[in-house]
Amino acid sequence: MQFIDKAKIKISSGKGGNGVVAWRREKFVDKGGPAGGDGGRGGCVYLIADEGLSTLLDFTYRSIFKADNGENGFKKSMHGKSAKDLYIKVPTGTIVKDLKSGNIIADLTKHEQTVLVAKGGRGGRGNIHFCTPQNRAPQYCEPGEPGIERELQLELKLLADVGLLGFPNAGKSTFISRVSAAKPKIADYPFTTITPNLGVVRKSDGDGYVIADIPGLIEGASDGIGLGHDFLRHVERCRFLLHIVDGTEHDPINNYKIINSELEKYSEKLSKLYQVVAINKIDSIPEEIQEHLVEEFKKIGVEPFLISAVTGENFDKIKHELEKKVDEIEKPESEVTVEEDLDATNNDDGYWDVQKLNKDTYLITGGRIIRITQVTDPRSSEQVIRLQNIMKGMGIMDELKRLGIQNGDTIIVGKLELEYWDDEMYS
Repeated sequence: MQFIDKAKIKISSGKGGNGVVAWRREKFVDKGGPAGGDGGRGGCVYLIADEGLSTLLDFTYRSIFKADNGENGFKKSMHGKSAKDLYIKVPTGTIVKDLKSGNIIADLTKHEQTVLVAKGGRGGRGNIHFCTPQNRAPQYCEPGEPGIERELQLELKLLADVGLLGFPNAGKSTFISRVSAAKPKIADYPFTTITPNLGVVRKSDGDGYVIADIPGLIEGASDGIGLGHDFLRHVERCRFLLHIVDGTEHDPINNYKIINSELEKYSEKLSKLYQVVAINKIDSIPEEIQEHLVEEFKKIGVEPFLISAVTGENFDKIKHELEKKVDEIEKPESEVTVEEDLDATNNDDGYWDVQKLNKDTYLITGGRIIRITQVTDPRSSEQVIRLQNIMKGMGIMDELKRLGIQNGDTIIVGKLELEYWDDEMYS
């Protein structure tokens, strides 16, 4: 399986359904009055963390997600049906960034943790809501709010209690396959592990902890060489590190120092994480060489374990040490700063613009005002007056005056062409 730990997606919540203008027409009901129903709410879009996922690979095949729109209202005061919300599953440990603002808007660290990323548009009200003693037959309704469209970046940082350090082929995959139920693919070539393998190790009390075998490091990893950044990103959330050294290499201590140097270059925090050090492959090392390696590591302040991931020698000792440290060391606090996500609920953009197309024609654009024209009947003077009052309240009429509009000039707004006379409009 290919490991993907970054992905970009486009999401859209559903548009709210429009309200309608309708009237009661039952037999024996005199002057039935308004009976236009409301539009249904559009579907919201949520991200939900799922601990059963370990990669963002699915988003390379599907990157566009759209919730359904709400239904328009009906006559006889019947409301349109609201759309179902859309839930997008992402791996636990996913950080969500808004590409437009650059803000991190969520850090999903717990199973089934959910975040709203796009609110569905509210349904518009039917004309039944606008009946007053002064106006018993309102000829207008409301349009539904729009959905929200945005682009997000997903970045996965694995959540594990123990992160495995070590050069490629140090035996990390073999180790994790022996201590847990994980069955990683193992081969003898650099960068053996291209997919982080998560294994659950059972503790003596019946509980468990997660150990992660993540892509191997080489010198220069902190500069992005090889799988460097892809590796280092994932060890940031571990309680501590298990550093496995290949005891059959020419200079195991130098390899140990190289990896710790890469950690220090990438992050001071990483370099200070507690490490359990294990010299692996002792089944292939003479006993006197084993003793020499232990003494050399002690000279630099390290008490290593001698193990064989192939035969399982000394695994009881190292598993006991790992279990003890999992109980002793708290999980690090997340250093991700999550910003308040106002864009997730900002359905109704108040943006509008007035352009003077020529000496006697003006074009008005903007999401909200265009939607209102969609439910405005130019044959109804009442509806045109309402549109005019909304434009006054939004400041559009003042902007037309500032641009020099004169009586008889044409205003184009949405599907309507209206004629201006003394601060009023006529179809």
